[in-house]
Formats: sequence, C-alpha cells, structure tokens
Amino acid sequence: MKAGNQTSVTEFILLGFPSSKEIQIICFIVLLHIYIMTIATNSIIIIIVRVNPILHSPMYFFLSNFAFLEICYTTTTAPKMLSGFLTEKSRISYRSCIVQLFFFFTFGPTELFLLSAMAYDRYIAICYPLRYGTIMNSRLCKQLAVGSWASGFLTSWTLTVPITQLSFCRLNLINHFFCDFLPLLKLACSDTTASEAAFFSLSWSLVLISLLINLVSYFYIILTIVRIPSTTGRRKAFFTCASHLTVVLIFYGTVIFMYLRPTAKYSFDTDKIVSLFYSVITPLLNPLIYSLRNRDVIKALNNAWSKIR
Repeated sequence: MKAGNQTSVTEFILLGFPSSKEIQIICFIVLLHIYIMTIATNSIIIIIVRVNPILHSPMYFFLSNFAFLEICYTTTTAPKMLSGFLTEKSRISYRSCIVQLFFFFTFGPTELFLLSAMAYDRYIAICYPLRYGTIMNSRLCKQLAVGSWASGFLTSWTLTVPITQLSFCRLNLINHFFCDFLPLLKLACSDTTASEAAFFSLSWSLVLISLLINLVSYFYIILTIVRIPSTTGRRKAFFTCASHLTVVLIFYGTVIFMYLRPTAKYSFDTDKIVSLFYSVITPLLNPLIYSLRNRDVIKALNNAWSKIR
C-alpha cells in the first residue's frame, strides 16, 4: 500500500502490555468488565437526563454530552487494546492507525472545550444565580456544546495532518496499546521537527487556554462562595461544583503529564500505564464521580429503579 506520504509501512504492530498468557487473560477480563461498565454507566446518565424532567437544565445537558463523549473516547482505544490481549501480535493497518489517531485527537480536545463550557456554566450558576436561566438559555447551551465538538474535530485535523506527511520505513513496532502521536513519531524515518513543533505548540495552547478558563471561573466561584453568610449555603454551593472540579483535576493532571513534558523525559512503558488510566479507567470514574456526589442524579436513579421493580 502506498500512501500519500510514500510510506513503505503497510501496518504497525502494537506491543501493548507484554506478559504471560495467564496475565494477558486476566487483564482482558478485568479491562473488558471496565469497558462494559463504562458504556453502561455513561449510557444510564444519558438516558436518565433525557427522560427525567428534573434534570432538564444546562448542567445536566452538558453532563449528558460529557457522558456521550466518554463513550466515544474509550471506544477509540479499548476494543483494539482488548483484542491485543487475545492475539500473539496486535496488528493495525497504517490507515486504521491514522483513523484511530484522528478520533483520539478529536475526543481529547473536545473534552478540554466541554470542561471549559461546564466551568462557565458553574460560574454563572454560582456568581449570577438570579440571571442563570436567562444567560444559560437553551440556545447558548447548544452553541457551547456544538462549538466544543466542532473545535475538537478542527483540532484533530490540525494535529493529524502533520503525521500523514511523514515517511515510515522498516520499523513498525509501536510501544503502546494504541496509535498515539509520540510513539508513532519515533518510528518516522523522515524529519519530524515540523510535526513535533506543530503538535507541542497547539497542545500547549489548547491546554493552557482551556485551563485558564477553568481557573478564572473557579477563582470567581470561590470568591463568591466564601462571601455566602451561612455555612449551609456555602456547603451547597461548593457541592454543585465539586464533581466538575474533581474531573478537571484528574483530566488536566494526566494530559499535562502525558503531552506537555520535554520529549527527553518520555518513558513509553510508564506512559502506557498513565494512558490506560485516562483513556480507559477515567471514563468509568467520571460518571461515578458525578453520580455519587449529585443528589438530583441519585434521586432520578432511585425513581427509575423503583419503577423498574
């Protein structure tokens, strides 16, 4: 197969997590259960928000978008990773590798933008409660959601196109369980300076801008909360933001560790573990964090369970 970049490599081999056959089977069973639970819990949130009138508000509109995003995010990497535990060599074609990279770079930045939109929603809810319904109207919520998804797709094109311009020859062993940018970059036999510069400059810009939006939003949120006279009021205001803040800290912590370090400090064996956490484990933790700390969601789930029984 000759691609547009005149690559001589037709497929890559994903090394994944080399171990004995017994451990491979155990990993497969555990991670399969995690993947199924991720799909199930996020789907439940989407359905509950959709059918329960109590949850028809901007906060839960963004939460359902976030749940759908988590399903897409983990599905980009998990199925191929799981199949790798059952085969001696996990192979992926060049084109499939680029497609996987494209969607991974779509859903990652989309999460950055969506978390920023959710931070803005919490800022308006806490700082301007009387104007919340007017400001965060249905039209603005849809614009923020569509803008987040569209920005993710646009970012993905910008990050993926430089990789397609590289030549790959001889080496085709990717020390990862999916086609990530940096492990793929190491296999290129052409100059990667421009691709690396484009990747890091855009990554830094996206992360810092979205992080700044979150930090500014929570700066004003905290200022407003400490001015609330009653302890009960302060606690209630804080709990409306606690779930989102927890998810923000987890996501930004792993993204900064993975993609904003100097290239000399990259260790692919360590990075695989971190990647497993944010691409497979975190999409399961996020709906649990929102559900366990949100009374409205728990109430809606209990009502739905009562009707089923």
